[in-house]
Amino acid sequence: MKVDQKNFCVRGIPYLIRSVRVEDAKQLSEVRVQIDGETENMDREKGENYIDEAGFVQLIQHDTESETNLFLVAERNERIVGFSRCEGNNLKRTAHKVEFGVCVLQDYWGYGIGQNLLKESIHWADTNGLKKITLSVLETNEKAIKLYKKYGFEVEGILKKDKRLSDGNYYNTVMMGRFKQE
Repeated sequence: MKVDQKNFCVRGIPYLIRSVRVEDAKQLSEVRVQIDGETENMDREKGENYIDEAGFVQLIQHDTESETNLFLVAERNERIVGFSRCEGNNLKRTAHKVEFGVCVLQDYWGYGIGQNLLKESIHWADTNGLKKITLSVLETNEKAIKLYKKYGFEVEGILKKDKRLSDGNYYNTVMMGRFKQE
């Protein structure tokens, strides 16, 4: 599904958030690998589960046509600096919800990009008949957990010792959800 473009300026840094386009595929492939290498908050290490340009083209086409998916990019100076996806399905028992994921280049942390991607996704879900947004976040990502709680997400469960990070230790994954209040 597509949404209207919105412009933002946070701490003197202008950027826009818009629906993804097919011509973004190559850049998305590169940005995703870079982001995965910048933080251990992601599920993947750099280069794991690689999606090439053709793979992103397919994903973009699918998400653009789907009523239950939303793929947004944050762009600064015609460069993608972050993106988010909401992925749903058409199964009757779970068609009311989507799973949210977000990532932002480390150089752009602190400019509200992740927060604005989240806000736009919540607005889209709330205005398109979706009742629930779910997500998972590493327990050490306290800033993200605080942000999600600010926007109505609650902890729904903990996956214990779910991820092994570079220090050799195991960490919990926090499962969160936001149900739209009527």
